[in-house]
Amino acid sequence: MIKKITNLFLLSISCSLLVASCSEGQESNNTKDTTMEASDSHSFARPNEAVVTHLNWNANVNFELKKIEATAMLTINTSPEAKQLILDTKDLTINSIMNGNNEVLNFVLGESQPHLGAPLTIDITPQTKNVVIAYETSEKAEALQWLEPSQTTDKAYPFLFTQSQAILARSWIPIQDSPGIRFTYDAQVKVPTELLAMMSASNPTEKNESGIYNFEMKQAIPAYLMALAVGDVQFSSLGQRSGVYAEPSVLAKSAAEFEDLEKMISAAEKLYGPYRWDRYDLIVLPSSFPFGGMENPRLTFATPTILAGDKSLTSLVAHELAHSWSGNLVTNANWNDFWLNEGFTVYFEYRIMEAVYGRDYSEMLALLSLQDLKAEIEEMKADGNFKDTSLKLELTNRNPDDGLTAIAYDKGYFFLRLMEETVGREKWDAFLKDYFTSNSFKTMTTEQFIDILQTQLFDAYQLDIEPAFYEAWIYTPGLPDNCPVPVSDKFENVDKSLATWTANQSKEELQTSYNSDNWTTHEWLRFVRGLPDSLSTEQMTNLDHAFGFTNTGNSEIFDLWGVHVIANQYEPAYEKLESFLVNTGRRKFLMPLYKEFVKTPEGTEMAKAIYENARPNYHFVASSSIDELLGM
Repeated sequence: MIKKITNLFLLSISCSLLVASCSEGQESNNTKDTTMEASDSHSFARPNEAVVTHLNWNANVNFELKKIEATAMLTINTSPEAKQLILDTKDLTINSIMNGNNEVLNFVLGESQPHLGAPLTIDITPQTKNVVIAYETSEKAEALQWLEPSQTTDKAYPFLFTQSQAILARSWIPIQDSPGIRFTYDAQVKVPTELLAMMSASNPTEKNESGIYNFEMKQAIPAYLMALAVGDVQFSSLGQRSGVYAEPSVLAKSAAEFEDLEKMISAAEKLYGPYRWDRYDLIVLPSSFPFGGMENPRLTFATPTILAGDKSLTSLVAHELAHSWSGNLVTNANWNDFWLNEGFTVYFEYRIMEAVYGRDYSEMLALLSLQDLKAEIEEMKADGNFKDTSLKLELTNRNPDDGLTAIAYDKGYFFLRLMEETVGREKWDAFLKDYFTSNSFKTMTTEQFIDILQTQLFDAYQLDIEPAFYEAWIYTPGLPDNCPVPVSDKFENVDKSLATWTANQSKEELQTSYNSDNWTTHEWLRFVRGLPDSLSTEQMTNLDHAFGFTNTGNSEIFDLWGVHVIANQYEPAYEKLESFLVNTGRRKFLMPLYKEFVKTPEGTEMAKAIYENARPNYHFVASSSIDELLGM
């Protein structure tokens, strides 16, 4: 039973905030870079006038009312002419605003705008150093996912997690919600005593009797990396500086799946310098989490869909770990430059996987990425979004989530791989290591990166590379002809086996001639992707009986199989398909299936019927995309 929590806690923390010293935030600001030059069309903030440098956050997590009641004390730097501090908000109730001297400040909560929410404009003076905001979140808070016990893995207690990227932090904290603005923070959070609270900061490893937990993030981060998770979870150490949190029933499985984490950290450090965030822990969230992972510093959020039992999907962990350098350490200044976060991270991810598991393994990953990239470019071209296949985007007046495509990730990766192959790995690695070191805790625009690329790589090594070489990748839609092509003997073997299967549908021949019993997940993904779009019921049945695709416990494989199930109306798999859609919240898996459904009127009706039951389990990030697809 979750105990009711009163507002006495908030009253006490509000009083303590008003007398709190602002020295900590000022001292922390001396160690970080706050970039104010790059404009951000997705934030109302005017950082040149007043910029947040530290957040002190005190909160009561109210599961009964499904809201957070909080007080945020912001330490700010002001210009000599400062008159206003402008923050980003979305669906917040503002109860009061004061300065550090307990004086009421005038404020205006502006009109809400699509995607952006409403600006919170607070009157200040150049002498204002602290602003204290008492507020509450609403049931519309897009970052917050409140789960009933029945929606969790162990079905014993409720759960809460946040997803702040790209611009959803403003729905649970009044803040300057721009990737170009970094701040440190500390927090005190009260939760029901049956539950544990964790944040993107220093974290407890076990519950206490009070239900009050304290956090500190000494390194400056942008608002999209603010994160909170509250649930019945336990902790298992994976090494001196790493561990995993999970619900009790999946903790041992999670620890076994991620046992190579310390090796990954060491491999990453050998490539591009020391890990700068003290600890690297991760939490396996309930299945409604909309992404594979989220790179919240010190606490990566991960989907349970990567618990395949054979470590075959842990490249996702390498990806989130790589973000500790690309994204978290050097951050895109705004969402038009998103490829600087994700393209670098995919490149780094594959280098980590190569170091830990070998070149054959990383090349299979790269080939799957190339296949995804080509397919997405064709789909975007057909949908009239071909201009968005450039690396540098124009997302003004649009949802920044429109940039969450394979372009930033995979086209970005292949551009950086081309750079490596052009200048040589030794020079490229030295350049990247210096790039991460010299620009730590700073933001980066595409144009700044181009300048660094030209001066510190091409000019430094006297390389004769014309701007047109990289401009074709960065500013031009589509995939350039000089895109690198990965090579995999393992996939060549799969392709031959696929031809054999198509000819005689013999499981035995695949086992004897192509060693299919020992295939990795990635080889099976290659096989299923290579199947013809149109298959008869007999062919689907033969495939299913031979390889057990419907009953696989591997979410990546089933998702691909599910597209064939829908396209070919393979009814024996309908029950599993519906269960998968109801119990999986990862948008990467959901969208291909729902897109396949809506290709026919019958499929659309089936999709809507399933979605009616599934939607309560989805985070806003996923449900908003499917709402649009289904016209809901």
